[in-house]
Amino acid sequence: MATLAAAIQPIVLHDTGLEIALERGPRHYFNYHWLRDNCATSFDPETRERVYDIFAEPGAPHAASAEIANNALVIEWSHDGHSSTYPLAWLAAHAVPKPRHDPAILPRKHWLGDHYAKMARFTFDAVSTDRATFKAWVHTLLTDGVTILDGMPDSDQGLTDAANLLGFPRPTFFGLYFDVKIHADPDNLAYTAKALELHTDVPAEDMPPGVQFLHCRRNSVEGGESLFVDGAAAAAELRRTHPADFRLLCDTLVPFYNEHDAYDMRARQRVIELDDQGDIAGVTMSQHMADVFDHDQRFLDAYYPAFCRFGRLLQDPRFVMRFRLNAGECIVFDNHRIVHARAAFVADSGERHMRGTYTDRGELRSRWRKLAGKGRFSA
Repeated sequence: MATLAAAIQPIVLHDTGLEIALERGPRHYFNYHWLRDNCATSFDPETRERVYDIFAEPGAPHAASAEIANNALVIEWSHDGHSSTYPLAWLAAHAVPKPRHDPAILPRKHWLGDHYAKMARFTFDAVSTDRATFKAWVHTLLTDGVTILDGMPDSDQGLTDAANLLGFPRPTFFGLYFDVKIHADPDNLAYTAKALELHTDVPAEDMPPGVQFLHCRRNSVEGGESLFVDGAAAAAELRRTHPADFRLLCDTLVPFYNEHDAYDMRARQRVIELDDQGDIAGVTMSQHMADVFDHDQRFLDAYYPAFCRFGRLLQDPRFVMRFRLNAGECIVFDNHRIVHARAAFVADSGERHMRGTYTDRGELRSRWRKLAGKGRFSA
């Protein structure tokens, strides 16, 4: 009889949690700590931060009573008489453990070397003033990883204003902004007229910057074409053709460095980066800033062939997009996905000046979540 009564009860209280039948289905278990921690009153209505301090509780929370009223679970807590209300629909959304849906996780559109003619272009004025255009720009950066802004102001402030559309200019160890032009005493190949090999920027920092802005201020030299590769597309090809090599590059941390008179930066990165879904989120590649690989020599018997095979894929003409960046254009791209380079140019044949900065990928995703209206506290 007791078993039959329990079977028909919509709520069953236990020592550490309760079971509740949701939407005429089977009962689901919810932990009391989790329930009390996520009471609506636990969050400040203005800042939306949790202000309830579960550490201050004298003991484990326990329900004195629980009932269903107005399509919600109502709990009276035993130690302080506090009442918590949980909509049944909200409980149903959390009944099966899984990460909260993130609208910023969008399918990435891989592209090849013929992408330049199809690359999405937006005017600086339009993304600055029109919400629909701005939304399309952010969406393209998340899916394609690269766009061009046309009509950029010929000023330092123009780059700052463009970066502020996505977040805040993010400094690296060499400063908040950088000017890619010939320097009298260069500490980077970018500051010479020499060819710059395919790479992602600043791999020697613990957390390399996420989104790069490269504003072309002048470009009248002979040569100096830009080379861009969708690293995710090349990694997908490696996964398809050489899965064991792909796995090695995903799993192995390798050292990178950047050392000169005033700094000595070092960090370890994975050459291929996967997201929480197992999809290819990007790559880290910089042969000229790769430190001495400090792995077991027998391990390197397998790793080096995989590393070289991927490097050759990145250089394969199928994947390399070649074009000339013109004055007034700003190319904006995911520094964790897009591998870029520059052909050599004739130093005294004209002027070449690119000014750059970075923002973080987290800010890009944040922009899209707000544009999509899918946050935790969205109406």
